[in-house]
Amino acid sequence: MRTFDVAVIGGGINGCGIARDAAGRGYAVILAEQNDLGSGTSAWSTKLIHGGLRYLEHYEFRLVREALAEREVLWRIAPHIVRPLRFILPLHAGLRPAWLLRLGLFLYDHLGGRRRLAATRRVDLTGPLGASLKPEFRRGFEYSDASVDDTRLVVLNARDARDRGAEIAVRTRVVSARRAGDLWHVVLRDLRSGREETVAARFLVNAAGPWVDRVIQGPMGQSEARHVRLVQGSHIVVRKLYDHDRAFIFQNADGRIIFAIPYANDTTLVGTTDRDFSGDAADAAITDEETEYLLAAASEYFARALRREDIVWTFAGVRPLYDDKASKAQEATRDYVLRTEGAGGQAPVLNIFGGKITTYRRLAEDALAEIGAHLGTRGGSWTGTAPLPGGDFPVDAVGDVEDRLARAAPGLAPGTVRRMVAAYGTDALRIADALGDDLGHGLHAGELRWMMTQEWARTAEDVLWRRSKLGLAFSASEIEALEARMDGLPADA
Repeated sequence: MRTFDVAVIGGGINGCGIARDAAGRGYAVILAEQNDLGSGTSAWSTKLIHGGLRYLEHYEFRLVREALAEREVLWRIAPHIVRPLRFILPLHAGLRPAWLLRLGLFLYDHLGGRRRLAATRRVDLTGPLGASLKPEFRRGFEYSDASVDDTRLVVLNARDARDRGAEIAVRTRVVSARRAGDLWHVVLRDLRSGREETVAARFLVNAAGPWVDRVIQGPMGQSEARHVRLVQGSHIVVRKLYDHDRAFIFQNADGRIIFAIPYANDTTLVGTTDRDFSGDAADAAITDEETEYLLAAASEYFARALRREDIVWTFAGVRPLYDDKASKAQEATRDYVLRTEGAGGQAPVLNIFGGKITTYRRLAEDALAEIGAHLGTRGGSWTGTAPLPGGDFPVDAVGDVEDRLARAAPGLAPGTVRRMVAAYGTDALRIADALGDDLGHGLHAGELRWMMTQEWARTAEDVLWRRSKLGLAFSASEIEALEARMDGLPADA
C-alpha cells in the first residue's frame, strides 16, 4: 500500500490550491477528482477576481479585505490568466445614493492595500462609455477589479502541484475513506478502467465542494451532515452588447447586483443569480425564472432590451456556501470555514465549507496550517510569490509575450496569438515549437496534444469549455472531428 502525507478529495480550485501548496512544502500528496479538473463549481463562476463590493453591505470586512489584497497577488503570479478589469457603476435614481456608493468605493480602494490597480473615478456616461445605456444613466463611477480564466486557474495549480511531486488522479472516485488508527485507508476507483487501489494517508482533506457533505456521509461513513447551503448561480451569454473593454455592474431594485462583462468570441456575459438549490449539483441548469430575471435586470440599463433570441449560451453552477442560517441565499456568507476532526490518535480530516475563487490561495494557506499542526510544519508561505506555470513574466509585459509568440509562429492569426498567451503565457512559446495543423478556430494539433499530455484533457468538452473557451465557436461537426482526432492521441498527464 502506497502511503502519502496528504490525500485531497476534489479537484476544484480549493483542492488543487491545497495540493500545490502542500507539495511545494515537501509533503507527499495525492489528489483524486471524480470528473475533470475544475468541472464543478470552479467552472461556473463569473470569471472574476474581486473583493466583492456588495459584501460590504453585509459587514464582511475581513473577507473583503482579504479578497482585495489577493487581487494583485494573483495578478502577479498569473499575469496571463488574471487581467485588470475596470467596472462601470451607473448611478440609478431611487436606488443607492451617490454618496453611499462613493463611500463604499472609498473603502474598496483602501481596505485591501491596492498598489498597481487604478483607483476609483467619476465617469461621464453621456459619451462612448455609456453609449449602449439608456439616456437617463448619465453619471457613474469606475473602479478596478480583475477577470480570470477560472478553469485554467484550476489546471495551472494542478500542474504546479504535479511538477512539485503531487500525484493528480482525474476521473478517479473515492469509494471509501476509513480510519485505521493514525492513518486513512482510501479506496480509489479509476472510472475509465474500473481498477481500484487502496492508498494510505496521514491527513485527509475533503475539498469536494458541493459534494462535501456527501463525502462525509458516503465514503467516510459518518452520520448525516448538513453543513453546506447549496446556492445556484446562473449566467447568460449574449451577443456583444457594447464596444469598449469595461465591465458594467448594475444595481437592481431587489438589492442585488448583476454584471455585464466582455466575454469570448464577441459576446457579453451577464450574471449572476442567487437561489437555493437542492439535489445533485451536477444537475444544475438555469431556470426560466432566472433567465427572465437576468434579461429584465440588464434591460433596465441597456438602451436595447435583451431578448431570449440574443442568448448564445447559458450556464449554471452550485456554490457550496457554509450554512450560516441566513434568511436569503444572497445574504449567506461567502467566507470559508475549515473544520478539522481527529483527536486521541485518530487520523485527522479537514472538511472545507464555502470559499470563493479569489481567496483560494489564502484558504490553502490556512489549510496548510491545519496540516502542519498535525503532521509537523514544513516550510512557510510561498505561493504568493512563485508564478504559476506560464506566468513567469511581469504584469505589464503581456504584449511582449504576444510579440514573441507572433515572431515564433508567424502564421498564427492575431486573435489566436492573444488567446494562446492569455491561456498559457510563456508556455505558448513551447507549444509553438510544434503547432501542427489547424483543427478549427485557431486550435492546432500541437495545442491539443499539450492539453492532453500536460493538462489532463480527455474529452472534447474538457478541451473546448475548460482548457479553452472555444466551445462557443465549434460546430457539432467540428466537435465530432475533434473527438475523432483525440482518439488517436496519447494522454500522459
